[in-house]
Amino acid sequence: MRIVLADDSVLLREGLRRILTEAGFDIVSVVNDAQDLLGAVASHQPDIAVVDIRMPPTFTNEGAVAAVSIREQWPDVAILLLSQSIESSHALSLARHHPARFGYLLKDRVLEVAMLLEAIERIANGGTVLDPEIVSTFLGRKTFQDRLGGLTQRERDVLALMAEGRSNRGVASALVVNEKTVETHVARIFSKLGLAAEPDDHRRVLAVRAWLLPGNDLPPSSSPF
Repeated sequence: MRIVLADDSVLLREGLRRILTEAGFDIVSVVNDAQDLLGAVASHQPDIAVVDIRMPPTFTNEGAVAAVSIREQWPDVAILLLSQSIESSHALSLARHHPARFGYLLKDRVLEVAMLLEAIERIANGGTVLDPEIVSTFLGRKTFQDRLGGLTQRERDVLALMAEGRSNRGVASALVVNEKTVETHVARIFSKLGLAAEPDDHRRVLAVRAWLLPGNDLPPSSSPF
């Protein structure tokens, strides 16, 4: 089995290389950032990519973003996210829409080499392997898309006009209602989207961003009001 390893920590990279080589796997490339990971996958077309989530330059979610790109460009390449952190949005997208040949394990919870080797074999053979903590996070998390589905038709109309850049007064004029009514709708939209008032977040921008996300193909609302 041919493997590409991606981790910014030299100790972890070399440790994984040694463990997997001794187990009989063919390590075709070892890289330390997302850009080199994509290049290695393009060049070697491995059976599986073992990817850390937080890599240079920002050490946030580069590995997870790269994993989504790998799945889109090379769907036959299996992916194992092996990280110290739970990065929900991109991993959740992979687990939901492309569960075959996908795994996500937390480094601190891989207590035996056999656990890692078994996970790699299962993923490469088309299976899905998720750490129980990851599963709990996924089950307890509602995405913006899920929450948008709970908006009434009138709330959707208000949010669509907000996305056009209209103020509350502009929305009220377009819908021929008073501004106080619009303020009530906006407050309900924030509540349904789970957007609590935070000093560093602009809730209006976050709500509009959720509305404009790709794939916002919502079913008809069950309530007109």
